[in-house]
Amino acid sequence: MAALFRWLRWLAAFVRSYLRLNTLLFRATTGTLMRRFRYGPRRPTWSRQFETMVQVMALGLPHARAFDVNDIRTPLKRLTGLPLPLWLFIHPATDCPVPAEWVRVPKVTGGPVMLYLHGGGFVAGSPQTHRLLTTQLARVTRLRILAVDYRLAPEHPYPAALADAWAAYWWLLTEGVSPAEIIVAGDSAGGGLAVALLVALRDANMPLPAGAVCLSPWFDLALEGASVHRQDQIDYLNKQVLAGCADHYLNGTDPHAPLASPLYADLRGLPPLLIQAGATELLVDDSRRLAARARAAGVEVELDLRDDLVHVFQFFFLISSKARDALNRIERFVNKHIGQPPEAEQATNHSAPVPTGG
Repeated sequence: MAALFRWLRWLAAFVRSYLRLNTLLFRATTGTLMRRFRYGPRRPTWSRQFETMVQVMALGLPHARAFDVNDIRTPLKRLTGLPLPLWLFIHPATDCPVPAEWVRVPKVTGGPVMLYLHGGGFVAGSPQTHRLLTTQLARVTRLRILAVDYRLAPEHPYPAALADAWAAYWWLLTEGVSPAEIIVAGDSAGGGLAVALLVALRDANMPLPAGAVCLSPWFDLALEGASVHRQDQIDYLNKQVLAGCADHYLNGTDPHAPLASPLYADLRGLPPLLIQAGATELLVDDSRRLAARARAAGVEVELDLRDDLVHVFQFFFLISSKARDALNRIERFVNKHIGQPPEAEQATNHSAPVPTGG
């Protein structure tokens, strides 16, 4: 009976999401809201379905530097509230010192972990808004995903997000997870936060994880990459909203500060990195520049740029074979550096102090 009610709740969520998404698609392709966009496709090589989704994403973002953060938070919740597969387990990480949730497939109850830091420009997003992506990562990599609900700006500006990521990482160590069994990952702002966490851990002589996966990362809050201006009319992101997010998060901090913008950090000694970005996205030069600097510092880097794809294109795996292939590339990176996780619960115990900041 419980299984039946669970299935009925899933079906109701699916119907609500289907109607909501189709309403957004209709508004983006017809009606008065289309006036906000050019009438031609942003990229001639995009499918109509992909083009429409990009228009819908652009519809949910402000186009001015000064904005209320709810102008981002509310549309993000609506766009990402899709029903999830029934065969995945999602439950709160009740003992974690910061809010977080576990995402896993049924047979994976122990072993390596992906510490996931969501995107949203440091002002929006949560593990809930990113479940469509984290559940797919759990399915593809067969890792347990610990998705961290770090504090957001402007209520909690820099370095609050970094302090929360640090606390979650150390909690994993206290739970008996070896650093060699942890992959830190994140998208957009979370991708930059992942590398900032590595730099902070290294500077404190702390044990480093096995590697990091950065999806369309935002490494440069000073917005000095050429693609921010060159590709402003292609991606659904726009440079005004990025500048506003940086203002909220930095709260007067220098945008070149290494732990805010890891592009400007000393990258020596970091673990292997996988950096994925769309070649037509606004922030692609962040990925190019950090990959070049990391390689020059002796860091092993895989730079995976995908033609004709936009910011955090991995979210589009349901309609894009390129996005699905990118997720498979993440699986290969994980297998290379920590291997397939075992399916039995580990009984090891490790104790380490949890720092309060970055």
